[in-house]
Amino acid sequence: MTQSHIKILAINISRSKGTRKNSAKEADLVTGYGINGDAHAGDWHRQVSFLAEEAIDTARSRGLEVTFGDFAENITTRGIEWETLPVGTRLEIGDTAMVEITQIGKECHKPCAIYYKAGDCIMPAKGVFAKVIKEGTIRTGDYTRLCG
Repeated sequence: MTQSHIKILAINISRSKGTRKNSAKEADLVTGYGINGDAHAGDWHRQVSFLAEEAIDTARSRGLEVTFGDFAENITTRGIEWETLPVGTRLEIGDTAMVEITQIGKECHKPCAIYYKAGDCIMPAKGVFAKVIKEGTIRTGDYTRLCG
């Protein structure tokens, strides 16, 4: 895999936390905030979440009927195992945006709407979270590149 093969398959946004996200063709990443209009945006370390299509495919192979956004990920990609990147890794997204990975996986304190809908949640093991370092508009079909 080369860095140019990390493709954005879906951009997903929701107004409420703990719910599946709906697809959008594009979104504005705001420095120090996250995705404009998304419930998880704010002044904290988990402004944007990533999940690989390959992880969703694994959930599907176990019989779950899930699609992009069902695990509340903001950006669904193909071509990278997010959980293998270290905290602090920076990525360029699209033409101008940049994020920095701040957390690998997460702890779920109680089952949420996603868990009840999907029967499982893969974000604790496969999800990655980042903060926005440089703003810009991202679009479905854009590529993500590792910096450095």
